[in-house]
Amino acid sequence: MGIAGKTVIVGVTGGIAAYKAAELVRLLVKAGASVHVVMTKAAEQFIGAVTFQALTRHHVHCSVFTDEKEGQIAHIDLADHADLIVIAPATADTLARLAAGRADDMLTAVVLAARCPVLVAPAMNSNMYQHPAVQHNIKLLADYGYHFIGPESGKLACGWTGKGRLVAPEAIAARATEFFMEQQEKDAPLRGKKILVTAGPTREGLDPVRFFSNLSTGKMGYAIAEQAARLGADVTLISGPVQLDAPPNVTIVRVVSALEMRAAVLRDYQNVDAVIQSAAVADYRPEEAHAQKIKKQDGPLLVRLVRNPDILKELGLKKEKQILIGFAAETENLEANAKRKLETKHLDLLVANLAADGFATDTNKVTFYFANGRYEPHQRLPKHEVASRICAALAALFEESECQ
Repeated sequence: MGIAGKTVIVGVTGGIAAYKAAELVRLLVKAGASVHVVMTKAAEQFIGAVTFQALTRHHVHCSVFTDEKEGQIAHIDLADHADLIVIAPATADTLARLAAGRADDMLTAVVLAARCPVLVAPAMNSNMYQHPAVQHNIKLLADYGYHFIGPESGKLACGWTGKGRLVAPEAIAARATEFFMEQQEKDAPLRGKKILVTAGPTREGLDPVRFFSNLSTGKMGYAIAEQAARLGADVTLISGPVQLDAPPNVTIVRVVSALEMRAAVLRDYQNVDAVIQSAAVADYRPEEAHAQKIKKQDGPLLVRLVRNPDILKELGLKKEKQILIGFAAETENLEANAKRKLETKHLDLLVANLAADGFATDTNKVTFYFANGRYEPHQRLPKHEVASRICAALAALFEESECQ
C-alpha cells in the first residue's frame, strides 16, 4: 500500500534549501519507493550528486545530453516510468521555465514528457515569492494540473522573515504518499464489499490413505482472491488442499471434503455480498469411508459412490442480495452446458472453459456468460489476468445492482 514499490523522481533545483532534498530522498527510500534524482546545474552548486547516488543507489541525472544510453532516450525513459515527480526545492526560475513549457535541461524535459502527477514545493525569498510574475506562474501551473505544497512562513536563509521557506521533508514525503493512497481509493472498486471465494479441489476419503479427487490446483481461485483483495474487498478464501501460499490480505479457511466446504460456505453466506465459486468440488464421495486401510484382494474392488451436495445450486436457491459467480469446466458442448448451468443454478455470471484449457496450467481460456444473455469470449490469458477480468466484471455487476 502507499508509496512502497512506486517510482518517484525527485527534482532538485538551485536554492539553499537543496540540502533538505537529501532528507526527503532518504524518507522516500525508507518508505519503499524507487527514487531517481534529477538535478539542475544550479543545484549542483549547493549539494553534490554523489550524496543522492549514495541515498538512492541510482545514477543521478544532471544533463539531458550526457545521460543517454544506447537504445534509450533518458528523459523520456524516466518520464515513462515515473509514478510521481516531486520538485523540492522549486526555485522561481524553475517555476518560470515550467510555466513557459521549456525543456532546456534534464528536469524540465522530464516534467514536460511525464504523464504522472507533479508535486511542487517552492522555496525562495519572500519578496520573490510574492512577486506577481511568480504568483502568475504558480497559478498557471496549478491550472495545468500541477500540485503545490507550501511554502511556509518563517526565518529565511537570506535573513528575511516571511513566506518562502521549504516545507519540511517529512510533510512533503507524507503528501507524496497521499497521492498513491488517493489513487488506490479510486482503483478500489470492490472496497467495502465482503466476498467469499472458493478454490482448489476437494478430497473424498476412501480409507486413511486413499481418496478421490481431481486435477484442480487452486491457482485460479487464489488469483481471484488476491485480485479482489487488491481492489479493496474483504475476502475470505475457502480452500481445498493445494500447494499454494495464502494470498496477502485474505482470510483463509482450509477444508478437505465437499461436506466441509459446504459447511464453511453456508456459515458465511448470509454475511457476504458475493460468492465466487471457483473450487472444483467433487460431485461424488464414497458411501463408506473405511477406518482402516483397505487390503488388496483378488478380483475387483467395488466402491459405491453417493452424490455430494451441489453447493452452487444451494447458494442460488438461497440467494437474496448476493451476486453469485460460478465456474464450469467442460469437455464438450461448452456453450450449451454453460447456459444450462447458469440458469439452473441462478447465477449472475458463469465463467466457462474447456477442461483442457484451464486444469493444472498457469493460463486459461474462458468465456463469460451473464444472466442477461450477454457473453464475452476471452483469449488465452495468464490466470492472474483472468482473475482481474472476473473482478472487473464483478465490480460492474455491483454497479448495475446498485442502480436498480
